[in-house]
Amino acid sequence: MFRFFRSVVGKLWMTILLLVSVVLVIVAVLLVQFFERFHITEAEEELTNHAELIVSVLEGYDHNAQGLATIQHIAASFDMKVVVFEEGEVFWESGTMDRSGVRLSTDTFTTEEDLAPVFAGESHAISRVSDEGANERDVLIVGANVDTASDVYGPVFVYQSLAHLEDTRSETKQIILLSAGIAIVLTTFFAFFLSTRITAPLRQMRQVTFEVAEGKFDTKVPILTRDEIGQLANAFNRMRRELNRHINMLNHEKEQLSRILSSMADGVITLDRKGSIVVTNPPADRFIEAYGFENGETESSEIPKDVRRLFQKVVAQEKEQALEFDVQGRSYAIVMTPLYDKDFVRGVVAVIRDMTEERQHDKLRKDFIANVSHELRTPISMLQGYSEAIIDDMAASEEERKELGRIIYDESQRMGRLVNELLDLARMEAGHNELNIEEIEVVPFLSRMERKFSNLAKEEGIHLTHEHDPEAPVMTADADRLEQVMTNLISNAFRHTAAGGSVNVKSEAVQEGVRLEVTDTGDGIPEEDLPFVFERFYKADKARTRGRSGTGLGLAIAKNIVEHHFGEITVHSKVGEGTTFRIQLPLAQAQHSLESEDEG
Repeated sequence: MFRFFRSVVGKLWMTILLLVSVVLVIVAVLLVQFFERFHITEAEEELTNHAELIVSVLEGYDHNAQGLATIQHIAASFDMKVVVFEEGEVFWESGTMDRSGVRLSTDTFTTEEDLAPVFAGESHAISRVSDEGANERDVLIVGANVDTASDVYGPVFVYQSLAHLEDTRSETKQIILLSAGIAIVLTTFFAFFLSTRITAPLRQMRQVTFEVAEGKFDTKVPILTRDEIGQLANAFNRMRRELNRHINMLNHEKEQLSRILSSMADGVITLDRKGSIVVTNPPADRFIEAYGFENGETESSEIPKDVRRLFQKVVAQEKEQALEFDVQGRSYAIVMTPLYDKDFVRGVVAVIRDMTEERQHDKLRKDFIANVSHELRTPISMLQGYSEAIIDDMAASEEERKELGRIIYDESQRMGRLVNELLDLARMEAGHNELNIEEIEVVPFLSRMERKFSNLAKEEGIHLTHEHDPEAPVMTADADRLEQVMTNLISNAFRHTAAGGSVNVKSEAVQEGVRLEVTDTGDGIPEEDLPFVFERFYKADKARTRGRSGTGLGLAIAKNIVEHHFGEITVHSKVGEGTTFRIQLPLAQAQHSLESEDEG
């Protein structure tokens, strides 16, 4: 019930009903007062006419008894009481009762104030008084002067009770109230019908609004009329279409922005003015997670403290700020820019870039220059020194000159190998490494490698062994390049293995292809150096190389050759126990190479 009166239908219905009711009440009151005044006015005019008739009778009859008898008859006929005064005293009065049987008392209704105007000569003075006795009747009094030749009569007062108007007044009220009641009933019916008729489109629009709020933008409001409500329905449909179009555009832009943020290599964090995270992308989430792990912060929804301080600085100064720091061994650079809402900073956007590779590249570049300079400085110094010795005839004999020439030749060979290896590595990294793919039988290939190092093994006192898998499939690879890799690995094993140790070469058939292993019992590689063994110019400690150090490029070249064969090379080592290099080549690597050449 209360929901009905809170609805538009109930409010409109009650408004119309109350408005009509108030109007009807006011009209009814005014009509009752109007008819009451109308009947009293009619009674006054009638009583005034009767008073004039009585005065004319008294003025026409000189004989008192005959005139008074006529007046008595008139008073009885019209339910009036007539009082005739003479010299301020009551001369004669009629004894007539009103229609209700109540006798009119002269003493009650005539006062000095009532008589004074008439005695003063003012004719037809009308006065309406109320009977204050037990009967409580309204009485109408009309006074008139009598002008006779004998001056026998004085003023005449005519009294008449208004009781006979009560019935007329009651009937009038009943008619007015009945009409008002009928009008209210009809108004109630038509107001409810009109309100439901008017608000039906509004209720439909309300239902459609709820459906639109739920995301159903294909719902339309039916246009039933051409009035303002119909125009409102038409405007609502247009708004629905525009809203649907704008939401689709926003969803498209949001999806596009989400895809852009997700595909970015840099992390992006958007913060509001309070410093709460609004939008992040996966790289930014990984950065926050790594920062929290390093600093013991479990709340992943909170921005790092360093970033928060930078945020406060950006908001305070309203200009771009930058910061760089390390997290979990990686270097990050953060650039934070304010976001403006007109002239007001509503938030900031932070771009987080992982600078680890750039820093490593810078370090590698610097290390490369330093290592090349270091590797070339020694042979150049030796070439320069021994050349000066020959020029200055410091060699006393032919044997000494040949020895100096042999040293110069060896150092030039060393410089040539260094330059050639650098060129080979550069070509491989640039993708210009051409492979001559052919079928290679594993057992004869490794047997040839064993014979190649057998003499060196005897000289060094190292036990060289091999394990061949007879079920190993035929490899498809570049024989020269693969021999270069194995030569480098076996040479390194000999270089880092002391006399009495062993070097084992092993082949094994695996599901993915062929696995080749070179294992030594040398000094091993420290755990902290393992991640860097395939980098350029990596060298083991001089104390573990038995005085024969290479250029430091062999393993980097070996890794590039293996990767060009779509294989993988790994290393496992323990200090004091030895090192194992493992090469795994896929069976379909020849086909991959052909596909790569076709794509090139």
